Amino acid sequence: MDGTVTRRDVSCHTMKSQPLRTSVIGSYPFPGWLEFSARHLSEFGSADIAEMQDDAAAIAVHDQIISGLDVITDGEQTRFDFNLSFYGFIDGIALEPASPRRFGPPAHDQRGKHEIVGELRAPRGLGVVEEFQRLKRLAGSCGKRLKVSVPGPYTLSGRLAPNAQYKDRYAITEALLPIVQQEIADLVVAGAEEICVDEPSMSCYGYREDTKRFVDIFNRTVASGYGKARICTHLCFGNFKGHPVGWRKYAPLFPAFLDLHCDEVHVEMANREYAELEVIKPMAERYDVAVGIIDVKSYHIETPEQIADAVRACLKHAPADKLVFAPDCGLSQTARWAAKKKLASMCAGVEIVKRELGL
Repeated sequence: MDGTVTRRDVSCHTMKSQPLRTSVIGSYPFPGWLEFSARHLSEFGSADIAEMQDDAAAIAVHDQIISGLDVITDGEQTRFDFNLSFYGFIDGIALEPASPRRFGPPAHDQRGKHEIVGELRAPRGLGVVEEFQRLKRLAGSCGKRLKVSVPGPYTLSGRLAPNAQYKDRYAITEALLPIVQQEIADLVVAGAEEICVDEPSMSCYGYREDTKRFVDIFNRTVASGYGKARICTHLCFGNFKGHPVGWRKYAPLFPAFLDLHCDEVHVEMANREYAELEVIKPMAERYDVAVGIIDVKSYHIETPEQIADAVRACLKHAPADKLVFAPDCGLSQTARWAAKKKLASMCAGVEIVKRELGL
């Protein structure tokens, strides 16, 4: 038996020994002081910023641990946005100087596209390895499973404008694919056991695009990590200041997405009132399913009893050892006070059902 198979066996065994596990997508709200500091970075020295990053990540780790989560992240506290920060690591991009629409209701169109001015390269990587190393240093002995996330190339391509060299979004995606693939390989070498490759753009636009092409892109991207770490993906419908961006239907993705090379696939359910919950049945026959049972777009704090009801509903479609529970999306767009209460309720509600099942 070679090392690759051994690592994969360890990943699967960890899930089966921890049914109905609780997790998060990746991001967590910035503390107020970090929001303020991020707007005034020019006033801080490099050592000040490094201390700030450590302190913010430690706070996110603390909040997640006390909530009772089984899987935690660094809260993506060093990123200004889900994928905006990654563009700073990529050569060949002229970052957009200002929002194309500064007034009116908040929406995705307030984030325009960056111009491509050269060959797309990332000689320093995308910075995720450094994030994981910080998380491991801060939380490596906490007894929780550590998770790190990186955007998939199709989602990352969405903020870049095509040009003569890269004629459309797919051409840009193909240029970014080896960059993300290398980041995944480097994360495996660094010891990351759980890597989430976020591709919400695929779920947002699957209804109008070739879903088999999406699956091919994803599978080639994760080839450097699949079988060596627990590979996850997050398929939501967007969340910018509480607003989705895509047509919120999973049906167009299947059956093609059953062929994803993934150990865990996350779907947004709470905000959609559990529409299409039955889709988790065929999914669970191919990989573990992380079900979104916390509505990150609402300030209703779900009660443990409401969470328990949602877990019981999921168990009608999939066995306990194939289910993971998480918020619908990252928590960066939710106020910290609400995020803490929501995570605590989620973990308490899952525990109710675990006790009922004797787990």
